[in-house]
Amino acid sequence: MGSFDLKSTGRTAGTALVNWWRAVSIEALCVAAMWLVGLLLLHVPLAPIWALIGGLMTFIPNIGGVIALIGPVFSVLVQWHDVYRLGLVLGLYAAIVIVDQLLVQPLLLKRVSRVPIWASIIVPIALGIIIPFWGVLLAPPLLAVFYAFRRPRTTLEPRA
Repeated sequence: MGSFDLKSTGRTAGTALVNWWRAVSIEALCVAAMWLVGLLLLHVPLAPIWALIGGLMTFIPNIGGVIALIGPVFSVLVQWHDVYRLGLVLGLYAAIVIVDQLLVQPLLLKRVSRVPIWASIIVPIALGIIIPFWGVLLAPPLLAVFYAFRRPRTTLEPRA
C-alpha cells in the first residue's frame, strides 16, 4: 500500500474538477442553443437574451432552470397575453429539462469526467433526498472527483 501524497492527490482532484467544469460549460452551451432554437420558433421577444440567461442558469442546479423560465414567460404574457403560447413556452422548458438532465448532462459527465451514466442520474437524486439543496448542488463535482480516484493507476506501486 502506497503512502498518501498530497501533491498528486490534489492534482487528481483538481483535474477532475476542471474536467467537470468543462462538462458543465458545454452543457450550458447546449441548453442555451436549445432555448434559442425553441424561443425563435415560438417568436418569443428577446429570444437571444433569454437563451443566454438560460445557458448561464445551467450553472445553478434546481432553481436555475426556473429562473431561466421567468423571462420568456414574462415576454409572452406582456407581448401577446396568450395562454396557448405560454403553454408552448412551458412545454419547451419541460423538453429542455428532460433532454438536459437525462441525456446531455449524463453523456457529458461520462465523456469528460468518466462518470457512469447511471451514477450521474441516481446520485444527484439520492443526495438531493439526503441533503435537499446541497446534495444536488455538490453531486456532480463529487462524482467527478470520486471517479477520478477510481481510475486504475498507470504505474505499478511497490508492494510492502
